[in-house]
Amino acid sequence: MADVEKADINSTHSTKEGFAALFENVFRRFQNVGFALFLLPIIAVYIFCVAVSLTPGIMLFQWAGEHVNDYNFIVKAFCYGLCGGGAFIGFILTLIFIVPIMNLPCRPFVKPYRGAWFSIESMPWFYHNALTYLVRYTVLDFITPSPLNVLFFRMMGMKIGKGVLLNSSNISDPCLIKLGDYVTIGGSAYMMAHYGMKGFLIIDKLHIKKGAMIGLSAKLLGGVTIGEKAVVAPNVAVLPKTIIKDGEKFGLTVSNGSANAS
Repeated sequence: MADVEKADINSTHSTKEGFAALFENVFRRFQNVGFALFLLPIIAVYIFCVAVSLTPGIMLFQWAGEHVNDYNFIVKAFCYGLCGGGAFIGFILTLIFIVPIMNLPCRPFVKPYRGAWFSIESMPWFYHNALTYLVRYTVLDFITPSPLNVLFFRMMGMKIGKGVLLNSSNISDPCLIKLGDYVTIGGSAYMMAHYGMKGFLIIDKLHIKKGAMIGLSAKLLGGVTIGEKAVVAPNVAVLPKTIIKDGEKFGLTVSNGSANAS
């Protein structure tokens, strides 16, 4: 850890050897060009995922076009409206399945890490989140909370116990997050297994144990452990490496026998 703390995170010279060192040296020295090239595979995967997800809707319109030509104007418009609605639902359902499939190759390589942002170790993490965000910022709010959003995050690698209520789409690094049985995640709560500190990228696991409750718009970062049946107050930030004990009410004050957000 001491060597990492002393490392020059802005250095254009990698501490690795062989091809890994060559790759990082080029990537860091020519960051703008390197990052543009780095994004090309993600762009290609985005296009593929969106194309696959649009396909059921396009097929529906093609089918309708062959059967409604003889209808009057209003009925034809309504039929195409039904096709548009069906295409939208088809897009949602297809996207939440195709993205986890495309995520499978990088999942085993997303691991806890502390070091420079521009590194070989950060690449799988970046791709994993880029795919997560494709769903998060397009369709995820439409299926949150529901068994479908739980299913999506499970397929992305999040460990989710039984009876979990996941009322938030603000989630990053799902394959590094573990939710125990009967956990409740309040609306718009943020959960991410990474953070930046002193210029370093730090990726660390986030664990919420059985029966814990996370309040509305609370923010949980990497390295946090929430104990069994613990409660995190609404709008509270739980900083990295925090360990909340079993049954603890974090960010709450108790007065006159009732708990209130502090």
